[in-house]
Amino acid sequence: MYRGIYGASSAMLVQEKTIDVVSNNLANVDTVGFRRRISVEKTFPEVLIQRRESLAPFEGASYQPIGLSGLNVVLSQTAMDTSEGAIEVTGNPLDVAISGDGFFVVGDRAGNVFYTRAGNFALDSRGNLVTQEGLNVLGRNGAPISVANVSFVEIDEGGSVIADGNVVGRIGVVTFQNPTYLRNVGKSLLQASAESGGAQPVGAARLVPRALERSNVNVVYEMVRLIEGQRAYEAAARSLSIQDEQTGSLITTFGRS
Repeated sequence: MYRGIYGASSAMLVQEKTIDVVSNNLANVDTVGFRRRISVEKTFPEVLIQRRESLAPFEGASYQPIGLSGLNVVLSQTAMDTSEGAIEVTGNPLDVAISGDGFFVVGDRAGNVFYTRAGNFALDSRGNLVTQEGLNVLGRNGAPISVANVSFVEIDEGGSVIADGNVVGRIGVVTFQNPTYLRNVGKSLLQASAESGGAQPVGAARLVPRALERSNVNVVYEMVRLIEGQRAYEAAARSLSIQDEQTGSLITTFGRS
């Protein structure tokens, strides 16, 4: 009986997290460079369920084994869908999109490094090339790209930042052995993880100047996933309610004997 309750409750938790992931994907459908997340579930057949029983007031508690929970499912992690989004031409000289594998390298003033596919760059008050969040765009040498005191700036297909006809820096582009395991830290910002491996420079990145990569979220597909998740959650909730009613009936029956 308890296994049924635990199985239904774990299914509800998984579907709740899945709905959160899908909702976040839908919320970022118009976010430049956003890559949708996928929920990854797994079973835990070697996990032993235990029941906590209070012995007496102020005497702590004991744990009674119930059994293995091989039919239970938990949310293991979320992974990134690495498929490319549509590239849209904007005509803005500071916009640039990556065609193929790779990520732009950006950093904050504290020295933290992030990665992104969003190439909608701008110039701050100091003349530095920055993201929409104000993070510095780092060049291939790992330093911010400064274009102060110039009248016109553009980015070419090789990642060169050209200010008044002169190359003042080259945008750094890196890739990862397992980019699907990059960790989200913002709408379009990513950080490396142990599973993704370290950043590796891309020697000849394919860039599309005056264009942006849109989100790779498919609204219709995500809506289907959202409906499926809601129905699965409701089914697990009904199962939990039935298990609870049966438990109550057993307690009542044996309590009278």
